[in-house]
Amino acid sequence: MKSALEAAVNEWHASVNDGDLERSARAVGDPVVVLGPKGAGPITPEQFAQWVERSGIRLRPRSWHPVSERLMVVEQDATWPQSQEPVRVATVFRVAGGKVTAALRLPDLRQALELAYICREMAATE
Repeated sequence: MKSALEAAVNEWHASVNDGDLERSARAVGDPVVVLGPKGAGPITPEQFAQWVERSGIRLRPRSWHPVSERLMVVEQDATWPQSQEPVRVATVFRVAGGKVTAALRLPDLRQALELAYICREMAATE
């Protein structure tokens, strides 16, 4: 049986990769915290759906790295419409209430795992 964390991350990938804007908006919390090459911060589900449409990104999961009950790092092959050659990236996902509440994309698995472990330790000491 899939965990709630895995189910939410799978739904996030499916909605983004299908380019389904309504489904993408439903897959994330309000707000959802994002990190990528163009910045970081909280955005609304509608803004997330607009990003899905604008970017045209597709993220193929390659490896899964659970960090806690709410955190997972997924290494992915990313492609965009303007460049079909995949780029390896890694995303730190945080999940609450069956939705992705943070998607923090980093350039590689090592950096993503380091950030995820820091986030886990910060949450544990709250």
